[in-house]
Amino acid sequence: MPVGATIPEFITVHLGLPASNAQNVTVSFIDYIKNVASSEIYPTWPESALRANIYAQISFALNKIYTEFYRARGYNFDITNTTQYDQAFVPGRNIFGDINRIVDDIFDSYLRREGFLEPLAARFCNGTTVTCEGLSQWGSVSLANQGYLPYQIIQYYYGDDVNIITDVPVETSLESYPGYPISTGDRGPNVRRIQNSLNLVSKNYPLIPKVVPDAIFGESTEEAVKTFQRIFNLTPDGVVGRATWYKLVSLVVGINRLNELNSMGNTLFGLSLEYPDAITEGDTGEKVSIMQLMLNILAEYYNQIPFVPNSGSFDQQTLNGVIAFQKQFGLPQNGIVDDRTWEAMYNAVKGIYIATDNGQNEAPVQILPYPGMLLSAGTRGDSVQALQEYLNGISLVYTEISPVTPTGNFGRNTRTAVLTFQGLFGLPETGVVDRETWERIEEVFIEIREGAQPRFGQFPGYELKEGQEDSVRGIEVNTDNLTGRPVYSLQHMLRYINAEKPLPGIPDGIFGGQTTDRVKEFQAENDLNATGTVNSQTFSAIRDAYNKKTDELKQPEGAYPHGVVYDQPETEQDILYVAQVMLNKLADTFANISRPNINGEYDAKMQKSISDFQKQFNLPQNGFDKNTWDQLTRIYNEIKA
Repeated sequence: MPVGATIPEFITVHLGLPASNAQNVTVSFIDYIKNVASSEIYPTWPESALRANIYAQISFALNKIYTEFYRARGYNFDITNTTQYDQAFVPGRNIFGDINRIVDDIFDSYLRREGFLEPLAARFCNGTTVTCEGLSQWGSVSLANQGYLPYQIIQYYYGDDVNIITDVPVETSLESYPGYPISTGDRGPNVRRIQNSLNLVSKNYPLIPKVVPDAIFGESTEEAVKTFQRIFNLTPDGVVGRATWYKLVSLVVGINRLNELNSMGNTLFGLSLEYPDAITEGDTGEKVSIMQLMLNILAEYYNQIPFVPNSGSFDQQTLNGVIAFQKQFGLPQNGIVDDRTWEAMYNAVKGIYIATDNGQNEAPVQILPYPGMLLSAGTRGDSVQALQEYLNGISLVYTEISPVTPTGNFGRNTRTAVLTFQGLFGLPETGVVDRETWERIEEVFIEIREGAQPRFGQFPGYELKEGQEDSVRGIEVNTDNLTGRPVYSLQHMLRYINAEKPLPGIPDGIFGGQTTDRVKEFQAENDLNATGTVNSQTFSAIRDAYNKKTDELKQPEGAYPHGVVYDQPETEQDILYVAQVMLNKLADTFANISRPNINGEYDAKMQKSISDFQKQFNLPQNGFDKNTWDQLTRIYNEIKA
């Protein structure tokens, strides 16, 4: 549960596989990096390549230390020396002169992705005999020979949102456990860390009660700790000793491990679920690496699933992990990752991802992954109790659903509530909770629980209708600041869906006549009851149309009016609105391009964003003209493709 990355004075290296009875050696961190660099790369390479590789090696090691990857599992070391799991370390080897000099210069630096605290889990490989979604060591040589600087090489492989953090302080000890048990009556930052970690874990384990992170270890915290301990087969004494502390750390690591998908240039929701062939023992490549990563995420939450090396090679350890997963989720235990096994694995990880919002969302959303089996009359257990809690939350808004007592027993009342929900949301009325019903219940539950502060594109949990307005208006509008502003969100999506049709002055956060008319028009076009009121069904349809439009939209060059140059503040024009949407998308990729307001006006922020775009692509800074439009649409379409 570290709260910020620092450089350790020393690092303990295990000279073998994690579970092997091998020697541990403790060396200074700077000597460790010099050894790894001298073992992994060649001193004759261009300096830019050497520095880029060493930055990645430092960041990789610090990620293991920051997340307490091994210590959270009960090991007494920080990292191994096997490349199957970590990076090469050869005790007593010679250190090359140039590497010695470079490491002395940059050992207190690491890589970090924007929006995250932890050092980047920077994957790398030689790029010849072994390839991976990360830095290619020989590829970095080629880039350096082309004149790339170290940070340009880093961003080439890891993305534009990865930065080099420098001048990081050095600390003697980075072990998070305070060295003594924490219990009722204790106060301070360690108690707050425990409370925050419990709240994060409770999103996947709703039986753990939420606690106020007030840094005071009171009765509510003790009860939450006891529940946590019972779930994870620890002594339920309400005292946070080393074992309980590091189990909490381990689960937080599991959440952080989802970020490794970003290190690979992927996101969880961007992965394809459809593979032409099953994955079996002996296979290698990206599919295997992603599968291993998902197994390791699940291993943090299911003690029965072992950790496997994230090597990209389907070896015996991976086979054992797959069989354990199949057993845990009631699948045929054949060790083959077919479509059914892959989908079950993916959805289980997706449940964790949604519940924790990648570890960044502190909203009290509680969610469990689909349990992998049908829930029906007579079923008992924690999954049934979670289902009952979801249905009770939904019943507060959808009063047609009768509340049920969360006993963990799927009885008559639970079946009736499920049937009612299925009827309301157009699902087969079976009274049985399959994957489709489970995920739809979770979706609606989350929308309602987060209704007080709905995010962009999230139904607020109540109908939107004429006369309503957001509590805060007159703000600079983009999709990053629409939390708690459902009318703005609705108007933004409606306008983007039909950007060719003028909607003057909108979005403004006021549900007026224009908004009502546009809603009715959308409802009529999509076979919905044209009431002008936005219920959950209409909102979901608008959101789906918006997502489809943003995924598929190609901006035509000819849309820009000939002979027009915007170089002074102007009244609203829909062509400006479309340009603002595109610039906001480009701002996700190019850090030097600022975000304009999405208001259809050529205001100061729009002028700044256009100027930034022109500087980025070496265009004349003479206002927003057709040439700038053509370049903007071309680059936007390339990114969308």
